This record gives sequence, structure tokens and C-alpha cells, in this order.
Amino acid sequence: MPTVSEDLDFRGLLYQETGGLREALDAGPMTAYHGIDPTADSLHIGSLYGICTLRRLQDAGHRPIALAGGGTGLIGDPGGRDDERPLLDRKEHAANMAGIRAQMQSLIDFDPARGYARAVLVDNADWLVHYQLVDFLRDIGRHFTVNQMIAKESVRIRIERPEQGISFTEFSYMLLQACDYLHLFDELDCRLQFGGSDQWGNITMGVELIRKVRQAEAHAFTWPLLLTAEGRKYGKSVGNAIWLDRQRTPVFAFYQHFLRVADDEVGALLRFLTFLSHEAILALDEATAKHPERRAAQRVLAHEVTAFVHGADEAAKAERASLALFSEEITGLDEEMLLAALADAPTLVLARSRLGGAGDASTSGLGEGGEAGDTAGSGEGLALVDALVESGLVASRSAARGAIEQGGAYVNNSRRTEASSRITRSDLLHDRLVLLRRGRRDYRVVRFE
Repeated sequence: MPTVSEDLDFRGLLYQETGGLREALDAGPMTAYHGIDPTADSLHIGSLYGICTLRRLQDAGHRPIALAGGGTGLIGDPGGRDDERPLLDRKEHAANMAGIRAQMQSLIDFDPARGYARAVLVDNADWLVHYQLVDFLRDIGRHFTVNQMIAKESVRIRIERPEQGISFTEFSYMLLQACDYLHLFDELDCRLQFGGSDQWGNITMGVELIRKVRQAEAHAFTWPLLLTAEGRKYGKSVGNAIWLDRQRTPVFAFYQHFLRVADDEVGALLRFLTFLSHEAILALDEATAKHPERRAAQRVLAHEVTAFVHGADEAAKAERASLALFSEEITGLDEEMLLAALADAPTLVLARSRLGGAGDASTSGLGEGGEAGDTAGSGEGLALVDALVESGLVASRSAARGAIEQGGAYVNNSRRTEASSRITRSDLLHDRLVLLRRGRRDYRVVRFE
């Protein structure tokens, strides 16, 4: 069984660390915290690094503190940003805090039965917004020089861009974060803070403050940033967030995100965002190297992260929906999962009257180039050849007939082989949708209104 530090090291989480950290982690239970700025009413997958690490430490017997930055969130962190963050008002922050609290409480264990390892949720607004400015400058500010502060990477990068610069508001952020660490050290004997590598400068300010004013040792570590394939940080501020809130990112889309990760990313994500054993992860590394086309690691990753965030039942539903996209099981999906599964599919909207029977506009007349309609006056429903043409899956009725007769046309993933086949009301999924497919992966949604 690996020690705590060995586990964190295996998972690649110890990118930067203070001296003596590993010995302190392995010596016995300690209190550790991670902070999240409430700049939206939901966390996103970039937040999972910290949440999973809190839970990992908790399961090892340490006490996790989840700090929601209701105070620092009113200021804005320059870390990881090329420009100034927009400031939200207190009402917006209160709403964001409420959403984040609910999510944190579902992901970390706050049950008193945990004893010492019971999670604690704090809001730094409880102490920061009441700090008098003069007292703050005397108690905190005097321990740091401007030289130190401008040397921090998050500040230096902004100063080197004079057209953007950095406001005094964001410049002061690191002092507020240092104050947080000192407060938690005093109140809860917190001796460890961790976060992404862009937070290293802010975090070590807190370590230094505790050393100076309490003559005590505190620790820190950071992990490498979670980046997109383009090298950008995952996060809501750059418009590519995958949210933990299912109203913002449906469970199926959440699951699919992890199912689609690249082979060269999946190993790191299994380490960072799952609680699988080292042996299981190494076996999946080997499976990816030997049989990448099977995507075994991606399927496990998608299941594990979705189950952690949304629960095992929702993960199972997402798996079924993923498989159902190409099987007749699609007819058994509930409406929410069906809509999520088909969210990215091209959609054609047709009048519901097209399913009404003989005499519809879809069942008479000439096709393109003078080609006679296949199904004039042939009864209830919409001719499948017409639906295939109108959806853009084929270019002509003759091509539609060929696709059907060759076994390449599907309605709700059920193969149709008769050129006279029709779509009727009995084919509607949840009384309004039909999935048309040509071949293996070319599909369209037809919505009848």
C-alpha cells in the first residue's frame, strides 16, 4: 500500500513542493486546504483537480478544508489570466456561493462519522470583508516587499504587457490569500495548502507569512495545469468549460468529453481525476499502448469521473446512451438522456402533419430532375426516401432507394430494407423525434412539430 506522498507522486500531483512536505504528509493526519473562487454558480472540470485531491487526502485520514473564496472572489485572481477579471457584485457572489457549496458537499464527505477527517467548508468572506484596511496593512502588508510581489510570475507576466498591466486590486490578491492561510492556521491548525501551478506564488506567500508571524512550519504543493489540446487552461473564463452542473453541461455531454480525450492525455487524467489503484491505471496505460483503437482507458475514465460527480446510476445511463446512439436501444432512453445524446447531431424540423397520411406534400409530385415521387398516395406517414433526401443524408431519391435496398438506411437504428418504407407516428421517440442514419456514423435528427 503506497504512502500518501507516494500516491500523490505517482499521480503527478507533486509538481512544486515545499521542503519536508512528504515527511509531513506521511507522519500522520494533518489539515489541508484548497480554495476555489466563486466566479460562477457551478464548478467545472478544472475544479476537479483540487476536489479530487481533497477527497484523496481525506480518504488517507487527513482533514480537508474546502475554501470558497467569497472574499477573494470580490477582488479577482490575476493567476492564469492575460487580462483583468470582471468584478461581480455581492448579490452575484452570494448566488455563486450557494451553488458551489451544494456541489462541494456532494463530492467531499462532511459526515461527523469521519471524525478528524470530516471535511470543513469555509468562506473567506467571513474574515476578509471585516478586516479594516489599516489593520490589514499593518498586520499583513508589512511582511512583504513590493520587490517580492512583482517577482511572482502571475504579476510579472501582466507587468510585461504594459497595454494591459495589473490593477492594484488584483496586485493585492496574493496578500489576501496569504491572510487566508494564516487565518486557517490559527483557527484550524491548517498546515498545508495546494493548488494549480499558477498559484505557486500566492500559496508560498502564505507559507512565508506563517513562518514570519507564528514562527511555524507550513507546507504547500502544486500540480501541473490541466490544459486543452491547444495548450489553454481548462476553465470557464476562456469559454471552454465543462461544468459539473448538469443544467449547464448535460451528464451525457460530460461523459462524452472524457470518452473523447486523446490517447496521450488519458493516462494523466486517470491519475489526477480517478481513485483507481496504481495497478489498475498501469494496466490501462498498457491497454492504450497495445490497443489504442479499443479506447479502454477512455471508457474507464469517463465512467469513473461521471460516477464521482453525478453518481453511478447517471454514469451507467450515459454509457447506455453512448452505446444506444448506434443500436436499437436508443428507443429505451429517457428524454433527457436522448436529447443530450443527440445534442450535436444535425437536426431537421418538419411539420407534424407530414405524418398524417395520404395526400401529404411529402407523398406526391416529382422528384428532382423530373424523377417521380416513390410513394405518391401510398398511405400514412412520411416516405423514408423523402426523409433521407430532405435531411441531406443522400442527394436524390434514387440514392435513397439504393441506400435502403443495400441495407444502409436506419430509423431509430433499426435497419429498413424496403424502398417503400415509411416513417409513422409509431416511430416517434418521446412523441416528437426520429433518428435517421445512413451507414455507420452519418446521422440526422428529425423533429416533428
